[in-house]
Amino acid sequence: MNLTQYQVDAFTQRPFEGNPAAVVPLEQWLDDALMQTIANENNLSETAFFVPEDDGFALRWFTPEAEVDLCGHATLATAHVLFQHMNYPHPSIRFGTRSGDLVVERRGDRLAMDFPAQPTQVVECPEALIKGLGVTPVAVEKRVDYLAVLETEAQVRALEPDLSELKKLDCRGIMATAQGDTKDFVSRFFAPSVGIAEDPVTGSAHCQLAPYWAKRLSKNTLAARQISKRGGDVDCELKGDRVTLVGSAVTVIKSELLL
Repeated sequence: MNLTQYQVDAFTQRPFEGNPAAVVPLEQWLDDALMQTIANENNLSETAFFVPEDDGFALRWFTPEAEVDLCGHATLATAHVLFQHMNYPHPSIRFGTRSGDLVVERRGDRLAMDFPAQPTQVVECPEALIKGLGVTPVAVEKRVDYLAVLETEAQVRALEPDLSELKKLDCRGIMATAQGDTKDFVSRFFAPSVGIAEDPVTGSAHCQLAPYWAKRLSKNTLAARQISKRGGDVDCELKGDRVTLVGSAVTVIKSELLL
């Protein structure tokens, strides 16, 4: 069995920036264990698999170690593949996922994703979070992930986390964030519990970051940048219990899986 696989850099207009995701179009699902093995072989933060479903597609995402409930950059990458390489004719795509229906629409040369907003709540700061980041946050909130607010963008950039400490935390990942120098806010994302030391650009994290910063800055349209080594830009629009994430994507590899 031969399958086409695309590698797409998401949340960037230039190759080798943003967050790379592998995308594998399928006619029917592979065995779960095989999809997990392919994701492990790719060793990217996410590998996306999709199959036709009703008036859209069913979509699943795998890290090298586990299937996850929501992934922004691999959803963006999947929509990019459908629009750019598979001649999808409609202006928007519906994806059925573990997190409900997600819709991605074309906006010129960019893509806009309609995701569920995930507001965080204030929590006590665990000792492992302080030890893991090497700094005491000015505020800590949580939903799916810990959201650690730092004083400055420079502090976020300078982090050299102790991943063994962060792995002790009961969460998918840890967002370190601060108000930006040129953007509304910046962030970094660490997820050692699912095999990702640092994710280059994390769309799903902005489902939590956008509600926090919208309230903090009293504005619902926000320009964000994830300041990992690769870096990437995510524009956020908070609309009630939904958040629109807008970004670009570029294909860097088209390959064949020989199974």
